[in-house]
Amino acid sequence: MIIVKEDFSVREINTFGIDAKTKFFLSFDELDDVEEVNTLLKEQYSDLPFFVVGGGSNLLFTDDFKGLILHPSIQHIRVVEKDLQHVYVEAGAGVDWDEFVGYCVQHGWGGVENLSLIPGVVGAAPVQNIGAYGVEAKDSIESVTLWNLETESIQTLSNESCHFGYRDSIFKNDLKSKIIVLSVRFKLTLQDHLLKLNYGALKELHLGVSIQEIRQKVIDIRESKLPDPKDIGNGGSFFKNPIVALEFAHKLQANFPDLVTYDLPNNTVKLAAGWLIEYCGWKGYRDGAVGVHEKQSLVLVNFGNARGSEIVSLAKKIIRDVYDSFGVTLEPEVIYV
Repeated sequence: MIIVKEDFSVREINTFGIDAKTKFFLSFDELDDVEEVNTLLKEQYSDLPFFVVGGGSNLLFTDDFKGLILHPSIQHIRVVEKDLQHVYVEAGAGVDWDEFVGYCVQHGWGGVENLSLIPGVVGAAPVQNIGAYGVEAKDSIESVTLWNLETESIQTLSNESCHFGYRDSIFKNDLKSKIIVLSVRFKLTLQDHLLKLNYGALKELHLGVSIQEIRQKVIDIRESKLPDPKDIGNGGSFFKNPIVALEFAHKLQANFPDLVTYDLPNNTVKLAAGWLIEYCGWKGYRDGAVGVHEKQSLVLVNFGNARGSEIVSLAKKIIRDVYDSFGVTLEPEVIYV
């Protein structure tokens, strides 16, 4: 079914709870709707910019959007192939991400358990290459099926063709504003796989732990540290963890011995952005309707009726302060619309 609305408030489709409007809003929930959606884009909305919104968990509306928001809400989870070691599972773009993870863990399919309770939908997972606790979506994504607006055809991109990077993919670069993700296929394990327990509080778990126990541990950690968007508007981690050269990291550690770092390949180091922000004194900060969460300094929050521009202003102050203190430039993970 295709639904079109005009002058539509986006408050309910962004987890920051920003009350902006879009000129047009179009949602569809079936693969069979795609060609009709394409016709509408060409014949009725060709002169308007468009933006694809899934769960709205990684977006910040800085003003009204004077274009068309596309909202694919395709709902299905199905096994498409199975062998002795792996199961290949396809999920529609509109499936709630954590419901998908829960479904996989319930069936004993390993690979995404560390990504529990991340807000958003399946279709956004490859775009952002979501990640948590040492695991990224790219680790289990086999392919992404999409509608290419330029060729007007359904295409499937392999994992390699998605050009995944840290919170990055081809969908944020070469294919930006050119495609609509329809479904994602995952390669998950049926038997014991290499569990990722070397990140944060997961180190407390023993080696024989089950994927069900890992999922529950991740949920417990996230619920204890992160605000529920239903209670306080937020977009999750607002900034990316900066990646710097090993030599530069050593210089920082000489001046800041408690600096939290993670070693990466190619003589690079990932710095904990939350630590940098907290060191600068921003944790728990509040100015009217905007602020920094009291338990997690990576999370900027909307306490009530904040405007997106106010949150951007706060982010700029934090970026400037961190740079002045450490010579490190924080990059927003949240996308400004």
